Formats: sequence, C-alpha cells, structure tokens
Amino acid sequence: MPAKPFRFGVQSFNAETGADWAKQAQTAERLGYSAFHLADHLLGPGPALEKTNHPVQNLAAIPAMAYAAAVTERIHIGCRVFCIDYHNPVVLVKSAMTIDMLSSGRLEFGLGAGWLQEEYAAVGLAFDPPKTRIDRLADVIEGVKAFRGEGHANVANGTLAWRDFDGLPKPVSKPPIMVGGGSPRVLRLAGREADIVSLNFNNRAGVIGPDGVQTSTEDETRRKLGWIKEGAGERFDDLEIEIGAYFTMVMDDPSPVLAGFAQMFGLPEAEMARHPHALFGGVDDICDELERRRELFGISYFTIGADVMEAFAPVVDRLAGK
Repeated sequence: MPAKPFRFGVQSFNAETGADWAKQAQTAERLGYSAFHLADHLLGPGPALEKTNHPVQNLAAIPAMAYAAAVTERIHIGCRVFCIDYHNPVVLVKSAMTIDMLSSGRLEFGLGAGWLQEEYAAVGLAFDPPKTRIDRLADVIEGVKAFRGEGHANVANGTLAWRDFDGLPKPVSKPPIMVGGGSPRVLRLAGREADIVSLNFNNRAGVIGPDGVQTSTEDETRRKLGWIKEGAGERFDDLEIEIGAYFTMVMDDPSPVLAGFAQMFGLPEAEMARHPHALFGGVDDICDELERRRELFGISYFTIGADVMEAFAPVVDRLAGK
C-alpha cells in the first residue's frame, strides 16, 4: 500500500488576547498546516500544576476551537485530545458537532481517557484505574457514533444511558475521530474505533517526565504499532497515524540542545536524536528524518508546537501532501 501523504498540525496551549489566538490560527493556515489543535487541561499556576510538570493552558478547549474556526477558512480544528472525564459526554459531543457544522466540516474530534493525576485531584475528580478510564472512553466513542448517525442516539453501556432522541446537529461530513494514548489497552481501542491514532507517551506515571519519554523510543513505538494492529485487524491500512513532535528544534547545529534533552530524559544522545517525539536539525535533516519515520512506522501526520510553526514552515512547504 502506498504511503499516506504527509500532514502537519500545530498545537497551542495559550493566547494573551483574542487577537493573538486569531493570529496563531490564521498563521497556521497561511503556512500550510492542515490542522490547528489545543489540548484539554484545566489548571492555572500553583502547586498542583507544579506537581504535574505540565505547562499552563489558559484557554478552555471548546470555545477556543469555535473561535479558531470562526477566524479561519480551510484549516481543520481539533483538540489533542479531549479528556472525557472533564465533560458531560452528550454536551461534549453536541458541542463538537456544532463546531463541525459551523465550520463547514473542519472538525477533528480527539478523545482520550485522561492521565494527569494531580489535575484530577486538584479539581475533585476521582482518578479511576486505567482499565476503568479506558472502558469509559470506549463507551463515549460509541456515543459519538450514535449521536452523529441516523435515527435515535440510543446507547446503553456502562457510562451512557441515552434514549429516544436524535443527535443534533448532524456533522457536515463525518469528522474523523482521533484517539490518543500510549498504553496497550488504549491503542488497541484506537485501532478498533478511531480514524486517526495519536501516538503518545505511556503516561502511567501520571506526570510529564523521563518515564513517559523513555516509553516512547523507537523500540517502544514499534510495540505500540503492534498494539494498534491487534485492535485494527484488517482496517489497519485505513488508519492515519499521528504523533506530537513535542521536542522540535529547527537549527543547523542542534548538538548542544540535543545533549541537554538526552541528559534530562536519561537517554543516549543517538537515541534522543531519533526519538519519535523529537526533531532536531536543519530543514533538510528534518525532512529526511520524517521520510524515514514514515517508511519505518507509517507515521504521516506530525504535530508541532505553535512556538516553532514559523521555523518549521519550510518543512511543511516541502512535504505537505506528498
């Protein structure tokens, strides 16, 4: 099967003003990125956030997505990924389908089981065992498909009890469902149910740190693809595989920066240089590395941070759609 064409997304967590947020979305569109994403996190600065090692996100995902859709024309709008435990499921699905309808079919609907343990604790949510959270994610995905389908959105499972209503609005097109994660159970679920599988760290530690990065090396990524294939079966070739290149540095000589990242995460420099969630080097080097990763892993969709979208734009210009 021929390789899927490259796509590139931008993920942002923050904006100082509405004008700043509009500029970020419009710049991503102008530079040829195919998607503009948020994440779905709740905490402002304080001791709780410090325990997670996670950056601040000052924007609520749903209204920020709607605003980004309103100020752009072509780029897809998404969230990598909604934590289903932070939302009433029917309100989340209805909000997402509304964004799809109002944006003329530009939604990418990312869903995840949740992982940031201290964030749950800080807002008074129970942090259930992984199996419980992932089973709940499967229930919500069933609800998404029922809501956007024909007829009544009747769903009865361990999480949802919907009956006797049509899901409205219907999406303009069938928005792709992105499911993200790094554990065997969630990746098998993604293989079975998603359109886009977002490879992430195995966040079993509940915080950002060396454990997550070390469970996402090339060898670990091969294992993750195996779990996706187990879930997908014959539909594996239809899936789009996405990954966040969280550590992206576009520079001619990345050696000093690379050494710092390797030390921070307890990895050899050679392994950090080819880490699937990292990209270091000049434009030519990064393009070559992306071609290699697509051939090796089938990853064709790469998301980078908003802080490097200008520097990374020559890569997008060279590879997007090819």
